[in-house]
Amino acid sequence: MATFGHITRERCTQLAAALTAAGLPWEDNGHQDDPQFLTYTVTDPHGRRWSISPATGNQTTPSKPGHVWQASCASTLHRTAITTAQGAAAICEHPA
Repeated sequence: MATFGHITRERCTQLAAALTAAGLPWEDNGHQDDPQFLTYTVTDPHGRRWSISPATGNQTTPSKPGHVWQASCASTLHRTAITTAQGAAAICEHPA
């Protein structure tokens, strides 16, 4: 069973700050208290919509405690590796 104990309000705040600092329009679905359903939607400079969600507990590793987010873009079928808040913002700001 996947656990989401690594997603905290602080980590949500970090992601929101990174997306805002990158100048990306974003919104969340308000499920910070229930991270298995948490999703951030981001629009990149090319108008593509990205979904950023928490990685499940079995996708995270203690050696990289800040790597808790995964971004995906439906229009390009691109999914990032598990990354940090800044990494998720960077891939949306400068998509591959």
